[in-house]
Amino acid sequence: MSPPAGVVAPGRVAVVTGAASGIGLGLCERFAAEGMRVVMADVEELALSDAARRLSSQGSAVLPVLTDVSRPDQVDALRDEAVRAFGAVHVLCNNAGVGGSHGPLWLIPAGEWDWVLGVNLGGVINGIRAFVPLLLAQDAAHIVNTASIFGVFAGALGPYGISKHAVVALTETLHFQLRALGARVGVSVLCPGAVRTNFGTSARNRPASAGAGPADGAAARASAEQFRQLAAAGIEPAQVADMVVEAIRSARFYILTSGNRDDAVRRRGDEILSGSPPAPPFP
Repeated sequence: MSPPAGVVAPGRVAVVTGAASGIGLGLCERFAAEGMRVVMADVEELALSDAARRLSSQGSAVLPVLTDVSRPDQVDALRDEAVRAFGAVHVLCNNAGVGGSHGPLWLIPAGEWDWVLGVNLGGVINGIRAFVPLLLAQDAAHIVNTASIFGVFAGALGPYGISKHAVVALTETLHFQLRALGARVGVSVLCPGAVRTNFGTSARNRPASAGAGPADGAAARASAEQFRQLAAAGIEPAQVADMVVEAIRSARFYILTSGNRDDAVRRRGDEILSGSPPAPPFP
């Protein structure tokens, strides 16, 4: 069941992870412009403080909460801080994400798998586990899980793409379960294409447990250049935030931010039905 109108409205409360930059910051700015109170969660303390200070100086009601979304206890604490400060949560954006290596899967160390899956998938799982009971108690609410366009066509980008396929599947399952309850909680999965963010440098938050990563060599340079080119050709985070707000208001489930991968999405469905092996999604 889709939520009634008014989830994005003055006085409502939004929680956004990965809020210090990129799409997350764009969402925070848009929710704040709608008169909402915004809880900003991020693992980068200085960037989070700066972003929250800037929004607050513009008259917005914001609360920064330092959060590693891969840690269940920290996501629980995020929920508790949001309730303590604002009394409720109406919109949850499980948005935090990292990139990782794109090389042969058998050469990627276990620590890197744990890092990428722990943030990209585990962060969404932790958000759902911590917040859904609270959202079910509201008169209306909505969840937006950030996947990627790489989560809806044939596999690419190593553990990152794999994690985003999982986020899409998780969100579809969540939708069915909430609908079966007749819950007043809407769900959307955001599958952005190229966006002008600093996502390509997410290794700045890489934990020691993930290993050194491909910091040197031709493969690492090629990966960094690929992300740089994608970002340069992308849309602004504010445009993505506009699409998300429109999707919440219209109860849209899949949110794709561009059409340049539509052929790859259609081809994957055809390949599954025909049983043929997947073609590369792009040259």
